[in-house]
Amino acid sequence: MAIYRFRVTFEDYEDIYREIDMPSKSTFFDLHVQIQKTTGYDLERSSSFYVSNDQWKKGIEIAYLPNERKKAAGVLKVEEIRLSKFIDDPHQKFYYTYNFDRPYDFHVELIKILKEEEGKVYPLLYKKIGEAPKNLTAANFPLGSEEDDDDEFVSEDVEEYGVDEEDDYDMFDDEEGEESEGSDSKKSNDEDY
Repeated sequence: MAIYRFRVTFEDYEDIYREIDMPSKSTFFDLHVQIQKTTGYDLERSSSFYVSNDQWKKGIEIAYLPNERKKAAGVLKVEEIRLSKFIDDPHQKFYYTYNFDRPYDFHVELIKILKEEEGKVYPLLYKKIGEAPKNLTAANFPLGSEEDDDDEFVSEDVEEYGVDEEDDYDMFDDEEGEESEGSDSKKSNDEDY
């Protein structure tokens, strides 16, 4: 049996990733479970895989716990679709969004197709680099503490830059007058270059 090695990378944290070996007969639900085991996130969150191209553009959706609208549209379900059904490329990519309430986005890329090795139990976490971020907001920015709010710089004496008084405009009028008088000399200097 073929084994697919996927690299699962946080979209916003490229230095944090997992490499997971999955049997080709596995479903997208099996991959969803393995990703959550390696990150420590709650398994029971609405999530979706999207078949993607090299630019990570979302294509066909394969959903876990889809909402009613997606069900009515006939969305594919992770429990019913084998990984092998959408592996058309030796570097096939899937965009994966976990937890639509507070989304975490991942890039899932097939990096190797291996032969099953005797004595190994699959699925298998092959490599783990970095700790999964635990406190992210819906926009994927770290949450600040209340202490951070006190440190925010606010000044009532903000100096505005720019032209504030009419006197400053007079300076520009003088320069324009000088430039128009000396524009011939400027042109001759430009021709030297």
